[in-house]
Amino acid sequence: MLIPSPELRTTRHAVSVLAFDGMSPFELGCVVEIFGIPRPELDVPWYELRVCAETTADLRIVGGFTMRAEHGLDAVAGADTVIVPGVADVSGTVSPELVAALRAAHARGARIVSICSGAFALAEAGLLDGREATTHWKHAELLHHRFPQVRVNPDVLYVDGDDVLTSAGSAAGLDLLVHLVRKDHGPGVANSVARRLVIPPHREGGQAQFIQAAVTPVEDGDAVATAMAWALDHLAESITVAGLAKVAHMSQRTFIRHFARQTGTSPLRWVIAQRIAASLTVLESTAAPIEEIALSVGFDSPVTFRHHFTRAMRTSPSAYRRAFRVPA
Repeated sequence: MLIPSPELRTTRHAVSVLAFDGMSPFELGCVVEIFGIPRPELDVPWYELRVCAETTADLRIVGGFTMRAEHGLDAVAGADTVIVPGVADVSGTVSPELVAALRAAHARGARIVSICSGAFALAEAGLLDGREATTHWKHAELLHHRFPQVRVNPDVLYVDGDDVLTSAGSAAGLDLLVHLVRKDHGPGVANSVARRLVIPPHREGGQAQFIQAAVTPVEDGDAVATAMAWALDHLAESITVAGLAKVAHMSQRTFIRHFARQTGTSPLRWVIAQRIAASLTVLESTAAPIEEIALSVGFDSPVTFRHHFTRAMRTSPSAYRRAFRVPA
């Protein structure tokens, strides 16, 4: 589907989101927050949001309350973007009416989006056949088992297939929704929306980082925390495990053990992640050469920087800059 460029879009983009009985309010709330709140300060034609459902009856919402959608599935027919924020049962089937509505919307050129388990509805409609897609990591194996023709990627926060997009768990839906704003209105508008939501315009890594056991909190005054704070103040310098252990007043072996227990990763992997995070702001806000940025955040060469950046962000530093840099 062809989405008008940010420079050409002058009309409001119609978004329809599906509400259903037994749904969690979070995913729907994310869609409403992004597309349903007027943002005249951004000086672009904002979205026209319609919440739709298959029934006119009250819908039971997780948390002990009910809601009623103003629109039926007919709202899907006229939407530019259709969002399915979940399904009632990942082991069950969705209604033939919803399948038909999704297929018809896609056939006429609408952009189809799922959040979390909503991927199961898209898969049942056949919209993910032969495509890469994602869902919450705990549902990924089931999605692959039920729909083997879908190339399930359980490691990413979202997959942009241009006309069909899928996101991982609930919070990853925000990442995808901000990405949609970026596609429609450019990085400047998307970054402004992200700032209003107090979220990063782009999160590094994928959902694999969330599958591990919970990380033990690092307390203020803790020796490991002290070493981490020192590292953040000296990212541009050479940082070694021995040096961090010295700051923490521990032996290297003891420091590595305590660091892993409190952070869930190794000291050097953590340092690399912090250096990449530090580079994002520079890439977004300056035209500094990649070589200069690499050295400024502590990588010994641009080759090393590009390697670790691409591995973590699943894109190159230059591609990231093209997508996220706000022109001066």
